[in-house]
Amino acid sequence: MSAARSRALDWLLPPLCLACRNPVGDHHALCPHCWGGVAFITAPVCDRLGTPLPYDIGPGAVSPEAIANPPAFDRARAAFRFDDVGRSLIHGLKYGDRLELAPALARWMARAGRDVLDGADALVPVPLHWTRLFRRRFNQSAELARHLSALTGIATEPMLMKRVRRTAHQVGLTRARRIENVTGAFRIAEDRSTLVRGRNLVLVDDVLTTGATLEACARVLRRAGAARIDVLTAARVVDGPGAVHI
Repeated sequence: MSAARSRALDWLLPPLCLACRNPVGDHHALCPHCWGGVAFITAPVCDRLGTPLPYDIGPGAVSPEAIANPPAFDRARAAFRFDDVGRSLIHGLKYGDRLELAPALARWMARAGRDVLDGADALVPVPLHWTRLFRRRFNQSAELARHLSALTGIATEPMLMKRVRRTAHQVGLTRARRIENVTGAFRIAEDRSTLVRGRNLVLVDDVLTTGATLEACARVLRRAGAARIDVLTAARVVDGPGAVHI
């Protein structure tokens, strides 16, 4: 009966590529062309920033960028680069209300973030301001964290952090303006403060561009006593073979 229902569903709603919407063999999959267009980030990567390194120089290697500008978080990992097909997937989830993308993105994130998820006590999605959440009806970061939680068994804490100040959209802003935009925008929910001190937390977001938002969240968690703060995103901006905005 289950197989019959599955065939009937495929007939009514045939599986389509997550990116280009052309027919594919399975739900929540990419066609061969789009799969080849996703620039997955694989080892070797900078241990702090998770950006690709030109060659493997051993465990714990860090990039010049991480040495010159160490981030407020401990480590960051991302599944793929924010370009071409990757950008269309992120925009589909974030702006196109395509929640069916979240399970696939979460699977790729779980694979890319194995080391930061190891020993994590909780997943903390980057919060939206209530006005933006009201208009969008969902928080894409919370959706990714929810599916990551189901895959890994790590608890998700969508109410741990609050965005207490409505900020302008970060798109198009310089790094300096982005930092100014999110300064003082986040705090720990009063009834969740005990969930931070001494715990290993993973901040979850859809994309890391300059990193200003995630840095602001990490500083708040650090001041609240978190033992370890890592970052896991579906995508990240990478300029050139090893450069990164942080």
